[in-house]
Amino acid sequence: MLFQINSMWQLLGWVLVFAGLVILNEIERRTKLGGYGIFVGVLAILTVYFIAIQISAVNGGWGATNDTYVYMGGWFHYAKLYAAAFGCIGFMFLKYKQWIGKTDWFKVWPFVIVAINIMIAVASDFESAIKGAQAVNGWWYSIEDVWLNGGWWNWVNGIAGILNIFCMTGWWGIYASKDKNHQDMLWPDMTVWFIVAYDLWNFTYTYNNLPTHSWYCGLALLLAPTFANALWNKGGWIQNRANTLATWCMFAQVVPMFQIKGRFSVLPVLYSNVEGFESLDAFSLTTMDLTSVAPNTKVQGFMAIIALVANVICLSVIIIKRAIEQKKNPYKNEIFADTKDFKVAIARAEK
Repeated sequence: MLFQINSMWQLLGWVLVFAGLVILNEIERRTKLGGYGIFVGVLAILTVYFIAIQISAVNGGWGATNDTYVYMGGWFHYAKLYAAAFGCIGFMFLKYKQWIGKTDWFKVWPFVIVAINIMIAVASDFESAIKGAQAVNGWWYSIEDVWLNGGWWNWVNGIAGILNIFCMTGWWGIYASKDKNHQDMLWPDMTVWFIVAYDLWNFTYTYNNLPTHSWYCGLALLLAPTFANALWNKGGWIQNRANTLATWCMFAQVVPMFQIKGRFSVLPVLYSNVEGFESLDAFSLTTMDLTSVAPNTKVQGFMAIIALVANVICLSVIIIKRAIEQKKNPYKNEIFADTKDFKVAIARAEK
């Protein structure tokens, strides 16, 4: 068991987040107004809000007790939000062929921004490993007022993340869909092999480093773009992923208590040895000293090993093997052109 589910409210919360992300992704991908309106317009408004919070907090005002400042004020959350949003904007330049999106060199942007996002998470994994090694029982108190537990699993998953970067092939194989609105940026060579390896690595990252959020940002957020790619948007996974990630980050940054306190909050088994575990929410943990509690880290270690194995197989057994057989550089060239997923995706592309 990965999570402790105690009520139907927690399941309802998951369904609402999953459905909301799928629906908003459709709005963002189908029109320029939906995409630019959210990733430029809404983000600009939120940026002013975030700056106001920081200024107020520094001066001892209302910002010091603001939920965004208290629970989402660390470097990681802002880095992920803006990296994901900038990715979405760049993807729109590519699919609409606007500004630098008209150039051939900019086709490498999806690889670059995904690699940056992965390295942000890898840095966070390594940070947790180091601080866990320096702490009692591995527990360390993060800047967002959350008890995390760092250990060897963070090193293992961080290595899996680095390998995952090299599992992205056909960096310049980026296309716009040929439908009327050019609604999708397509990356046909990003097939199911990469998606599975990425999802396993990223879920493990969220489970290990964002444990009080991972029911949503680990499961719902990862499954939403994978679901869309599998059923109706083949080749558009990376666009789906960026859209849903940026959307979720905006929501979580402004309304963090949705997943931290109350009927929708869900805790992983990491905290199962804490007295009164079933009645706790993540908010309750901030008032406790867990250094005397033995953490339940079996799932963390198991998932980290699974993530590493998946990425080793994806890179060595699949990508390197195919590249050698085809005598191609897997990053300059597309190496999955003979697969069903690639053929379905490329059929959607504007030639």
